[in-house]
Amino acid sequence: MRNRQLALVAAVLTLSAGSWAATNFANAPQGAHYRNGFGEPVCSINGLTVSCTGTQIAGVGNLDADVVLSVSYGATVNCTNHGGKLVPVKTQVTTASSRDEDTEPRNGTLYVAAVSQSAPPSTQTFLDAASCPNGNWTKSMPQGSPTVTGFTYTLTFDGFNSPVILITYSAA
Repeated sequence: MRNRQLALVAAVLTLSAGSWAATNFANAPQGAHYRNGFGEPVCSINGLTVSCTGTQIAGVGNLDADVVLSVSYGATVNCTNHGGKLVPVKTQVTTASSRDEDTEPRNGTLYVAAVSQSAPPSTQTFLDAASCPNGNWTKSMPQGSPTVTGFTYTLTFDGFNSPVILITYSAA
């Protein structure tokens, strides 16, 4: 249990150190602002799940927006020859994005729901993406793989080319 607690603390520290968030209201209707008591969504990683809180943006009239959360997962694939020699190979796969196209503009305020992504690629997807030094070697994935290697959260208003909210995280 203690190791799991330490791993969670390390993940939170890494997330804080490797994340970047920006709100640019120039990419929103004129007068847009966070509603009193709300601000940029906060994203967190728990195991293989990335979750971002919701928010409210006032002063948008009746304009809708799209939210996209894209998560990248990485894994180590072990390649083992018939003599037992093991060679670890890194591979990265980006999973399909989570989308929230059901944001609700009401009375000039955009209500943005929380969004999460918790469906990493399958073990077979990682094994297929890895290239062993020799095609006859056996591929396997060790315990602890895959991991979240990064994510991007965007909120973009309809008719705008750039997001009003951009949150990124990279473990590298």
